[in-house]
Amino acid sequence: MIIQKLAIVGVGLIGGSFALALKQAGAVGEVLGVGRNPASLNAAVERGLIDRVVDWAEAAQADCILLALPVGETEAVLEQLAPHLKAGAIVTDAGSTKANVVAAARAALGERHVDFVAGHPIAGSEQSGSAAARADLYQGKKVVLTPQADTRADALATVRALWEAAGAQVETLDAALHDRVFAAVSHLPHLAAFALVDELAQRADGDTYFRFAASGFRDFTRIAGSSPEMWRDIALANREAVLAELDAYLAALQGLRTAVATEDADALLAIFSRARAAREHWKKKQDV
Repeated sequence: MIIQKLAIVGVGLIGGSFALALKQAGAVGEVLGVGRNPASLNAAVERGLIDRVVDWAEAAQADCILLALPVGETEAVLEQLAPHLKAGAIVTDAGSTKANVVAAARAALGERHVDFVAGHPIAGSEQSGSAAARADLYQGKKVVLTPQADTRADALATVRALWEAAGAQVETLDAALHDRVFAAVSHLPHLAAFALVDELAQRADGDTYFRFAASGFRDFTRIAGSSPEMWRDIALANREAVLAELDAYLAALQGLRTAVATEDADALLAIFSRARAAREHWKKKQDV
């Protein structure tokens, strides 16, 4: 057993899967749940994701508290926990942006920010809520931790051990670099999927387009089924990096448009060939 008591703020897909994995691994004694939705918390108890529903004061007495919620709520939740945190308690998160989360921890926790370990599990689903939680969600998946220079070493070690017990491969990155990387490989794809679906849906004859959409459209737009609230917060929290990636993507699309408009077959073939080769190289490394 790694810790005796874990508290989870937001027992949905991410938090619930973390709890299930750790319970299955025997890495935690008791799991507590806290959040704003009583129905969701009760459902989590019924599913065995958590053992009890508690208030903020009791949650803050856990050995480790995981924040699995939209990143825009981080500072407010930390302010709720801060007055009650027991000595040695570790706080971590599972948000998709890190620089703003680290700043929120410093603002809300004061000297206790050294007990905060910022993290990001690279796993998920377009599904959400406690009903979607599963014990194998993190098996073989990456989790990125972005500790600061003054993060408590044993807090970092404990959070790493918990994610590894859940089946994840843990890596560390600088918070700012994390945000630049994930603006390109995660945040931009989600925004592009949302934009395409929304643009078609706004057309007067949008139903006709959706009626004929098949596997290519389904695969490209799958992630547009993700939580709108969560992705609103991510887009705003990582604003500068997201804007840079949107500009780069718009330039690439403009290049494609120019090639199509001028019937430049060689340019189109070069773009498509480079993209295919890059994806195949990435896929081979993923499969290793």
